[in-house]
Formats: sequence, structure tokens, C-alpha cells
Amino acid sequence: MTNLTYEVLQREYEKLRPQLPRFCGCETCRGDVLVFALNRLSPNYVSTPQGEVLVELRLDSDQEKAKLDVALLDAFRRVGLAPRCGARSVQLL
Repeated sequence: MTNLTYEVLQREYEKLRPQLPRFCGCETCRGDVLVFALNRLSPNYVSTPQGEVLVELRLDSDQEKAKLDVALLDAFRRVGLAPRCGARSVQLL
């Protein structure tokens, strides 16, 4: 059983992270961003390869990618303002 939202969100994180060079990006901050975003998105659990293909196609739509990116950017902003790792607070957006 896999939550494809988590899988896709990790890929989107890796795409967006280089665009925010002032963001800490340590494992604690990365995890906090992913958890914050995941808690604001609907999970998409699958247990078969066929289900995975169908959900991946849906999550690949422009509308779904926009939802993921908005959730991630909000998470980057919030975690950047109050990083738990001890890094300096930064205003990202």
C-alpha cells in the first residue's frame, strides 16, 4: 500500500527546492515541509499497479500539480519562518 500523494510531493519538493536557495533544506526542515504539505492534501493510497497508473495520471494534471505546488510553497514559507533545526528564520516569499 502506497500513498502516491507522498511520492509525487517528494518529487515536486526536489523540483522547487533549488529555486529557494535561502531555505535551510536539512532533513528536519525537509521533513517538516513534506509533513505540513501532506496534512493539507488528500491522500491517494493504492495497492495495485493499475491503481498506481490511474492515480499517477490524475496527479500529473495541471490542476493537481498546482494544488501540490501551492501546498509546498506555503510549507516552505512557514518552515522557513520558524525552522526547528536552529537555522536562521528567512522570509522566502
